[in-house]
Amino acid sequence: MGNSFRSEVVKPRFVLPRLYAIANVSPFLSTADLIRFAEELVAGGIALLQYRNKSGNSREILDHAIALKQRLADSVKLVMNDRADLCVAADFDGVHVGQDDLSPKGARTVVGAQRWLGVSTHNPDQLHAAAMTSADYLAIGPVFATSSKENPDPLVGLAGIRAARALTRRPLVAIGGITRENCESVIEAGADSVAVISDLIDEPRKSVQDFLRRLG
Repeated sequence: MGNSFRSEVVKPRFVLPRLYAIANVSPFLSTADLIRFAEELVAGGIALLQYRNKSGNSREILDHAIALKQRLADSVKLVMNDRADLCVAADFDGVHVGQDDLSPKGARTVVGAQRWLGVSTHNPDQLHAAAMTSADYLAIGPVFATSSKENPDPLVGLAGIRAARALTRRPLVAIGGITRENCESVIEAGADSVAVISDLIDEPRKSVQDFLRRLG
């Protein structure tokens, strides 16, 4: 495959914030708890928030998404995990798909040209394939051990981020086990942004502020 950019789709530069916050629905007992958590993240200074719900049905996901959109309004960009159809229904700003979800081409067909599209990858072959799509950004991981997925892919480590950076000029999000203690090393390895789930749950406003101070 090599490090050539010859087959990569070249897109206008898409700028990601250094911190990509993910609200995983599983720790929250109610919609109100989820909304309070999201509001604390926004108060801390996040600019981009992904809503992630791997177990809920379509009605629950849409209800949560609409509530987030109504309460947060235009204070933050909202990304839907997996569900391109519900991204459009809730008027989110973008969708993020994994390797087992709707294809990037299919997701783009659903959400249109104006909404953001992110794609998860876990190895150089997947990243190279995603770079040839219309994705606005690519994610690589898991970087470190994580408890956010039941069956995580093999760790890529910091070396995996460096390899991914060499393979694409597309904005790159690192995910998996990223904390305030290791986030700077992830950016130094070549990521444009760090996606964080677990290390935002306790004291979300303070956690965001700590991340932003470290990430600059």
